[in-house]
Amino acid sequence: MNKIRIFLASAMLAMTTTTAFAGGILTNTNQSIDFLRNPARDAAIGLDGVYSNPAGVVFMPEGFHLGVNWQYAHQTRTITSTDDFFALGKKNNGQTTKVFEGVADAPVIPSIQAAWNKGDWSVQFNFSVPGGGGSCEFENGLGSFERKVGEIADTFMSLDAFANTLNGLTGSAITDNRVTGYNMNSYMEGRQYYFGFQLGTAYKINPKLSAYGGLRVLYGTATYKARISNIQVRTENGDLDFGTFLPHVSQQVTEMMPVATQVYTQLATKEAMGIPLSQQETALKTAIEGLAATQQSGELNSLAKYSSGVNLLCNQSSVGVAPVIGVDYKLNDQFNFAVKYEFKTQIRMKNESSVFEASEIEAVNKFRDEEKVNEDIPALLTLGAQWTPVNEVRLNVGGHYYFDKQAEWYGNAQDKLDHNSYEILAGAEWDVTDRLTISLGGQLTRYGLTDEYMNDMSFVVNSYSIGFGGNYKATDRLTLKAGFFQTEYGTYERTTPTKDSFTRTNRVLGVGCEIAL
Repeated sequence: MNKIRIFLASAMLAMTTTTAFAGGILTNTNQSIDFLRNPARDAAIGLDGVYSNPAGVVFMPEGFHLGVNWQYAHQTRTITSTDDFFALGKKNNGQTTKVFEGVADAPVIPSIQAAWNKGDWSVQFNFSVPGGGGSCEFENGLGSFERKVGEIADTFMSLDAFANTLNGLTGSAITDNRVTGYNMNSYMEGRQYYFGFQLGTAYKINPKLSAYGGLRVLYGTATYKARISNIQVRTENGDLDFGTFLPHVSQQVTEMMPVATQVYTQLATKEAMGIPLSQQETALKTAIEGLAATQQSGELNSLAKYSSGVNLLCNQSSVGVAPVIGVDYKLNDQFNFAVKYEFKTQIRMKNESSVFEASEIEAVNKFRDEEKVNEDIPALLTLGAQWTPVNEVRLNVGGHYYFDKQAEWYGNAQDKLDHNSYEILAGAEWDVTDRLTISLGGQLTRYGLTDEYMNDMSFVVNSYSIGFGGNYKATDRLTLKAGFFQTEYGTYERTTPTKDSFTRTNRVLGVGCEIAL
């Protein structure tokens, strides 16, 4: 019966609906249109390097450079869950497998890159959304919500079966209203943004070598909403509201107790006489003890406050700061190499929530009012190389390594990963004319996923991505940019503790411009 008490609390498990569109578990790397059209930008020389290769920006022409980018991203998340409890749901037509789909839209993902180059120095500024970036809505809730409802219906059905067993043993008549299933409405939504402001300076040590040092400030803000309403218990006499049905359960337990006590006394006496109990008798004795504990604790009466459902509203915010360093080395006119390291950003999101008391479910406490939640942005190491075989063509490769397991996340989720995340990137761009450049690139992303780490509140899946687009130099000072980026996700099959499969879709469209003064 303890399942009953914690059922509605679990509705508040609508945890992080992370909306990272490209990059690591909590990191967005799509910070420019140049990335969309060719994600292998880690050793490219361009204004977008203010984010991807800041040390290389100093090799751009002198003067002031400004880039403005707008991206629109549309993503879906699909969880296919299998559980025998689902067959008890009125809307599930007896099926044990159910699909839960969430839609994540980010209509505006802005970013700005600016650099002022003078002599051997480059002063740079970057504004972007390096984490989160939108909202995700599950109109029918999640499987983890509905499983709890099914568990409660199953518990009530077990209670009926227990009553029948006692009735068969004693011949007592017990009032009953048999439970056959459940009905409910469920909903969840999460919105998360990490706004990044980066300021730094690059210095040209010699004509081939440069170094960069900067500081990034992240402001994180998030809102989570969850709701379970119209909770009904299906019975042989029709569907009853959860609150209306609870007095029946309390009455049933009260009526069973004298009979249960009588049976318990008989079993205890038999045991005291040294007569071994059968396996069925031992199970019955244990069930009676649990029934007595339920009546004594008053758990059923405490559920009355949930009769109208549950609503969760939790707002989170925090600020984090981390250094960023980089080096760029030009071997000759054909080869350029670069490395960048972003230090871990310590984030402690502070809650303003409708949840005030600790819950039996640990994950719910993540939303408790005034709670500070660990959400570090992991350190990131990027390596890149660019080869220019002819003046009009540039070939790029890169690698990203995210130090996920060295970050600190709520509930030590980082320890549940098998290994740190990494990405391999490659791409090419071609100057078709003096004014038109086209490009194409791809990215392979791998995470250290495990069954223990994966859950339907927040998940990522291994993927590969392809981007393409172009630049058009409208004037000597104005360049227009457009790009499209699509990610193809695999499917992760989880077998424990529940059977679920996870996958996603992702498409990003962006336009921007670059001004040189």
